[in-house]
Amino acid sequence: MIERAGSMLLALSCLFSAPCAGAAAPTAVVASSAAAVPITIGETHLVSFAKDDMRQVNVYLPDGYEKGDGRYPVLYLIDGGLSQDFLHVAGTSALNAVWGRSLPVIVVGIESKDRRAELIGSPGNAGQHKQYPTAGQSAAFRAFLRDRVKPLVEATYRTNGDDGVIGESLAGLFITETWLREPGLFRRYAAIDASLWWDDGALAKAAAGLLAADRQRGPLFLTYSNEGPETAQAAKLVSDAGVPLVCLVPREDLTHATAYHTLAPQALQFLFPTDNKHDAEWGFEVTCSKKS
Repeated sequence: MIERAGSMLLALSCLFSAPCAGAAAPTAVVASSAAAVPITIGETHLVSFAKDDMRQVNVYLPDGYEKGDGRYPVLYLIDGGLSQDFLHVAGTSALNAVWGRSLPVIVVGIESKDRRAELIGSPGNAGQHKQYPTAGQSAAFRAFLRDRVKPLVEATYRTNGDDGVIGESLAGLFITETWLREPGLFRRYAAIDASLWWDDGALAKAAAGLLAADRQRGPLFLTYSNEGPETAQAAKLVSDAGVPLVCLVPREDLTHATAYHTLAPQALQFLFPTDNKHDAEWGFEVTCSKKS
């Protein structure tokens, strides 16, 4: 019995470890193949932001673009460098289109560098200004989008005149500020986990006054996660001032690290809805959108 058990243990050890004595080693078979072919996801333009400062403008074209002559809406993505959010959002857009959840769009990712300088509109409170002395130059980045990026896209690609913008964190703050201060720059807006706590919530506190000018503006998809009462209160201030144009999505079950990937599909559905009717079990719902 002991001999039989020992034989079984030896057989098992041969299965899960290096080849046993007397066992033939497997022969490795390597199939010959042609050289690897690069995967092409999009194309990059280098656009001058300032003297000696070129920025990536990365473009993803939707499936079918090259085969036809149709025109498409454009999704502008803030923080859209190749090392930023471009690949994530381009992939989300492609998957949404496959499911018929949102329209196929041209995704244009605009690279940011000094995010506090480029995406924040005020210098901040005393402590913030001391820590981030370049903060508060968002008007220059907005002018870059208006005067250089958008004309390039419209001249180069088959756009249909419809567009939206998306971004998260400081990019969400920039998008909210643009919606308030220059609402005609884009037709629809999505600000995920916008950093509205900046400068003690100054932008949110100014929202009612900025909206009183009654300039034409499109809808805003605005979310916040579990970042604390300052962010939640600021988001609610913007929402209350902007009713009925603001779709406020409280998601305190999410963190700042998980909100963007979770909410980007819903944001794109809000920005570029389709006429498709989806089964409720699929979970394709934007509660404050009439077209969800």
